[in-house]
Amino acid sequence: MSSIRQRMIAMGRFLPTLALGIAGGGLAYWLHMPLPWLLGAMVATTVVSLAGVRLRPPSSSRKAVLVVIGVMLGSAFTPDLSGDLPLWGASLAIMLLATALMMAFSVWFSRRVAGYSLDTALYSGVPGGVSAVTLMAMDSNADLRTVGMTHAVRILILLIAIPPLLQAIGHVSLQPGGMSLAQWLWLPTLEDAAWLAAAGAAGVWLGNWLRLPNALLFGPALISAALHLTGVTQAAIPPTIIALAQVIIGVSVGVRFAGTSLLDVGYNLTMAALQTIALLLIAILAAWGAHALTGYSLAAALLAYMPGGAPELSLVALSLGIDPAFVTSHHLLRITVLILLMPVLLNHCRRWSA
Repeated sequence: MSSIRQRMIAMGRFLPTLALGIAGGGLAYWLHMPLPWLLGAMVATTVVSLAGVRLRPPSSSRKAVLVVIGVMLGSAFTPDLSGDLPLWGASLAIMLLATALMMAFSVWFSRRVAGYSLDTALYSGVPGGVSAVTLMAMDSNADLRTVGMTHAVRILILLIAIPPLLQAIGHVSLQPGGMSLAQWLWLPTLEDAAWLAAAGAAGVWLGNWLRLPNALLFGPALISAALHLTGVTQAAIPPTIIALAQVIIGVSVGVRFAGTSLLDVGYNLTMAALQTIALLLIAILAAWGAHALTGYSLAAALLAYMPGGAPELSLVALSLGIDPAFVTSHHLLRITVLILLMPVLLNHCRRWSA
């Protein structure tokens, strides 16, 4: 009973943050901005956090949203994907090569330019998997504040950069389409809702059992993908839930800057921004190369190769209809490989620098 009461109290304290995010998202939607609910909520909470206001971060609500996003991403896997698998294989190989280049540059930049310790440079340079990386960094000598700040700034810059980049490469469905009240209030049938709920519950168990990185996201995605690939269900998530998920993910990024003073951490912010821009250039070049070699969508390759933020970038792909199955698969492989190799990389770098 006490745990339920504590969760209710935590939810009540989070409501002002959620209200701010919804207001920011609603304003962005009214202004016809791209990715309005995600970017509007993120910008609103970031500005307020940098102004010195301590906003309550989402905890249980973010976990629930990760499950919802996982189920949504799984619904993008349809039986007609089999013809694209050879192209996926080539693209995944290119992505891993680009990831290796990103890691090498990040560690070099953080050590030689920013002057960080080896542990800090390694964990802050990982292009993705911020939750798992932060947990691993806690068992090292890394500066957790610098690691967290670097990843937060990277995700912030990537999400802000997505609309102009997609416009530059000619992606045409960037602006949000208007929806009627009936469309906003649409709900799935009870049978479809049961399949979606089952995919979420079973996926959480599977993700934890397999010890997947970001188990709450990728576990439900695997179960949902299996259900949709086999044609068991074609259930979809209601648009109101999708918008709320975008708001909470946007808020999750913005509140990471709570208690941050631009004057106090200006150096770390500058280093993180410069590093992110360089990694983004690597991702753009790799995506262009993959597009030239395979003919696959440049927009999908760009979102798949961007350095980090698997929930955020997969949700962007889903919201804009840019092959979310392709994007999600790339981020799952990259995070899995990086987490498995992190102990080996750390030991090798320590011996090399000794």
